[in-house]
Amino acid sequence: MSDDHLIYHVEDAVAWFTINREKQRNAISAAAIALFMEYLDQAEADSNVRAVCVTGSGDKAFCSGGDLAGGMMDNGMDPITAYANLIKRLAGYPKPTVARVNGYCLAGGTGFMLACDIVIAGEAAKFGTPEVNVGLFPMMIGALIFRNVPRKKAMEMVLLGDRLTAQQALDMGMLTRVVPVDQLDETVAAVLKTLAGKSPIGLKLGKEAFYRTADMPFEEALDILSQELKKVIATEDAREGMTAFIEKRKPVFTGE
Repeated sequence: MSDDHLIYHVEDAVAWFTINREKQRNAISAAAIALFMEYLDQAEADSNVRAVCVTGSGDKAFCSGGDLAGGMMDNGMDPITAYANLIKRLAGYPKPTVARVNGYCLAGGTGFMLACDIVIAGEAAKFGTPEVNVGLFPMMIGALIFRNVPRKKAMEMVLLGDRLTAQQALDMGMLTRVVPVDQLDETVAAVLKTLAGKSPIGLKLGKEAFYRTADMPFEEALDILSQELKKVIATEDAREGMTAFIEKRKPVFTGE
């Protein structure tokens, strides 16, 4: 499905979310946020979807943040709350998520990126939180930044508002990997194909358990995770996976 703000389509068991505002460097609008929420629900309900990929149109920007020049207050929407709800939805999404960072990833775009499980960037991509340069502060995405970046490096980034290279962002823990630009699509496709071949129910239960226990004390988290493992072991996919391993064949997962 195509829209002036967001393109959604499913291909080879992957749901693609492409911010479609190339001329605005894929700045996020209220309409795009609403469509994101709608299509995330649709992708979750679609048993044919095994993984999700978030990216931006064109080759200049992944997402440059909120549309300060207009579009964020469409339809009377509260853009701050709507964006926060979207980031929460994406961060806790039950299916594996990949960010394909094809260019500038700034401000609110950092939230989209860090909310994904895996982040793959082209080596020419640029990163940063420039909110302080216009008298603002990266409040909501700070919740994600401080869960991925050491505190001192995080404070330096948000206080100075400087642009970072892909290698700097990788070294800080914001990215999974950096690849040459001409290898970005190939690398992303390989990762998505691998994810699509895993057990949907196993990944869902695992992600939910990790998200639930992320900030718990060690012993409490371990007790919960041990119980969650029992749930995974009881699934049909786990039985199939272990049987396939013994029989030395590729497992056929059904998500049950």
